[in-house]
Amino acid sequence: MDYRLYYSPGAASMAVHWMLIEMGIPFDVQLVDIDAGNQRNPDYLQLNPAGRVPTLVVDGAPRHESTALLMLLAERHPEAALAPVPGSADRAAWLELMIYLANTLLPAMRDWFYADVDGDPAGAAGVQALARRRIEEACDQLDAGLADGRDYLIGGKLSTADFLAVVIMRWTRNMPRPALGWPHLARYIRGLRALPSFIELNAREGLTEWRNQDD
Repeated sequence: MDYRLYYSPGAASMAVHWMLIEMGIPFDVQLVDIDAGNQRNPDYLQLNPAGRVPTLVVDGAPRHESTALLMLLAERHPEAALAPVPGSADRAAWLELMIYLANTLLPAMRDWFYADVDGDPAGAAGVQALARRRIEEACDQLDAGLADGRDYLIGGKLSTADFLAVVIMRWTRNMPRPALGWPHLARYIRGLRALPSFIELNAREGLTEWRNQDD
């Protein structure tokens, strides 16, 4: 199986990059500097007409959408056991959480960061206020689910849901109420950040903030 990941440090591609590292499988990477606007280069737009990251070229075919890529990798590599198997007791909860993160939390994060770009700047404050409420409600829900002391979101083991959730939580670090402000969520985050694959991920992407030693 052949993989090439087009990524930008700290962006939605981070969850896919993390999963590839955790699985320990061979893959190539190509940096897309979104701050420099490289996601709009003609060559990249041929791979991803939306001009976003990630793009994962799978056996020569470009695929998109971070949530879908995580689920695809789990399906292609069942030996990694990063998703409950079909028919298992935890499968429904995993599917529900993956779609919740994709449909509720990811769009709210985009609205928070790009309210004045994606829509009318005059209404940006209202869009951001709604986005913040949705993000904090999601943190309330995740925190409540972790109140029983579990280390992972689904089935007592690491899964694609953890990669996606933790990367999204990282994006809250400069918000008025960061995810680390919820006690059970903070414990969960710090546990995931201690994983060797997360430490390696930050080293490869050149990220030096939001680590356990500096919070």
